[in-house]
Amino acid sequence: MGGCHSYPSATKVDTKTPQPSDIHSEKLGINNNNQEECPYLQRQNACQRITDANMFALISLPPGMDKAEWLASNTVAFFNHINLFSSALSEFCTPSTCPTACGPGNMVYFWTDDHGRKLKCSAPLYFDYAMSYIQELLTDEDVFPTKAGATFPTGFIFLVQKVFLLLLRTLAHIYWSHYSEVLALDMHPHLNTLFSHLTLFCQQHSLLEPEDMKPLQDLINALERHG
Repeated sequence: MGGCHSYPSATKVDTKTPQPSDIHSEKLGINNNNQEECPYLQRQNACQRITDANMFALISLPPGMDKAEWLASNTVAFFNHINLFSSALSEFCTPSTCPTACGPGNMVYFWTDDHGRKLKCSAPLYFDYAMSYIQELLTDEDVFPTKAGATFPTGFIFLVQKVFLLLLRTLAHIYWSHYSEVLALDMHPHLNTLFSHLTLFCQQHSLLEPEDMKPLQDLINALERHG
């Protein structure tokens, strides 16, 4: 994952796709873990990883490489990994189990449609919007060019930041609402590695605002402390 690495074991955007809201709102989410203490903060869970790779080597811009190219390749890699991971849990994330898209601290995520209206929707619908939005960006040659000599558009960094915000929210929802299923499937080492890699990459390249990370700070601290 990230660039060419894998784990072992103001530009044109299609306005037909609803756009992500940049703000968190009400504390009305549902924690399906049904436990007072978040299990993902417990030492026996937070210490689990699937690789001992040097994360800082994975996130740093290689010497001589264009930063936009580095961000683009990592954006594609993170999307593929997180989309695959969330798809493995899709049967547990339904409108009845997850009537809102939420993350740690009961933060509820809203979607903004192409008319500027904020939509409070179920988690599966929210993340379907999110993955569709990202997929459209990644396959748009005007945004993520693949031809030699092509240039990245003005506002490229802003769009990358939007993508990583949505990817962060996807993992946040999994930790908050589906961690019991993650544990049952023995997927928590992969999840911890994926989340740690993403947050470190975003910190290194200033892709997320502190307020976006704040609801997840307990998790970040636990992974750093036990990792």
